[in-house]
Amino acid sequence: MNKVKLLIFSLVIFISSCKEDKYVYEPVEFPDLTTIADEELLDLTQRETFKYFWDFAESNSGCARERYHPDDPNYDAHTVATGGTGFGLMAILVGIERNFITKDQGVERFVKILNFLENADRFHGAWPHWIDGTNGNVKPFSTMDNGGDLVETAYLAQGLVCIKEYFKNGTDAEKEVADKADQLWKKIEWDWYTQNQDVLYWHWSPDYDFSINFQLKGYNEVLITYIMAASSPDFGINKKAYTDGWASNGGIKSNQITYGYPLLVRHNGNQVYGGPLFWAHYSFLGLNPTNLSDEYVNYWNVNVSHSQINYNYCVANPKNYTDYGIDCWGLTASYTRTADGGLSYSAHRPSNDLGVISPTAAVSSIPYTPEESMRALHYFYRNKDKLLGPAGFYDAFSPEYGYWVSGTYLAIDQGPIISMIENYRSGLLWNLFMQNEDIQKGLDKLGFTY
Repeated sequence: MNKVKLLIFSLVIFISSCKEDKYVYEPVEFPDLTTIADEELLDLTQRETFKYFWDFAESNSGCARERYHPDDPNYDAHTVATGGTGFGLMAILVGIERNFITKDQGVERFVKILNFLENADRFHGAWPHWIDGTNGNVKPFSTMDNGGDLVETAYLAQGLVCIKEYFKNGTDAEKEVADKADQLWKKIEWDWYTQNQDVLYWHWSPDYDFSINFQLKGYNEVLITYIMAASSPDFGINKKAYTDGWASNGGIKSNQITYGYPLLVRHNGNQVYGGPLFWAHYSFLGLNPTNLSDEYVNYWNVNVSHSQINYNYCVANPKNYTDYGIDCWGLTASYTRTADGGLSYSAHRPSNDLGVISPTAAVSSIPYTPEESMRALHYFYRNKDKLLGPAGFYDAFSPEYGYWVSGTYLAIDQGPIISMIENYRSGLLWNLFMQNEDIQKGLDKLGFTY
């Protein structure tokens, strides 16, 4: 998330929305912490996190709400998150596979979501960062960010590809869902967002054109945007856009070694410890980093090193924060604690360590750091009376400040938890995404091995 977006996001945390829909949470009996096994804990975590995208979805569209505050269920109740909805599509597929819902229930929800997306505002095929769930209109993220958001759109497209693959050989109703998902992502005009240059741009506005002027260059969370853009049959980009844009003609590589782990890539603005851990998650919910290499790096190694450096930083705990250690770790963008104990938002990372742990950081890294992530998950569960709420583990907490807990959720943090756990357990979403013929053609075009 770029600096402009972080600033706007931290401001809107304090702004409430309409007071209409009400949700009722029925408390769940959780197993005793001394008896729960790893598999049981993974089941529980996926099941409870799934509720964010099922029970607490935006009521009109079925899409993912940007945020959910259990103590104020109507807070921002109708702001649809485009990227979060993409994560939600994948979460619902997991829900079907794990028998949290039936396949028919999933199809019904997908029909609702896809119909909404088909009729929502789009800008040269790209959806905006936020959509009004009551009418499908763009909801400005900031003054100039009131049009197409290519990165959020890429996260959504990643989920649409998984839906297409999951249902393409099913019943007539399932095939209709698959076809609709396929058509929606293929209407995205990725090439428009190059401005006829060899790089992708994040935003376009009907009022401000490309005034934000933010180029997508690695390494950060946007790799999936280039993969989707290269895979588009009708609006694709060429390899030079990837080479000159994302990879900066090889400038993406790094020789930095931290805690004995090679960083491998130059994390934008975070050259020693790496950026927030969501950079190892968002692009890789469907895109399988296992054996994924371009001419510069192996992305599995990138993500393992990134996760290990984040973990080892928390174990070293140079700021001596309470509870940081081998079972309490994980720094990424999330809600954060203000000086007066209120809520804001920050891209937590070793170079911006505020004493706030985000459960999504360690849990979503479980494919890369299975032992370290399971220890963290058991720690979170041991503290379930504080950390576990109606839609999974709360977004953020801080033992340093009297065990402050955000008591809130964000779609973009809950989504990676359920999906990355599933990729660790079964490879479901990785397999679906990587078997898609258009994606394979895009990866081939860019010179990937996988």
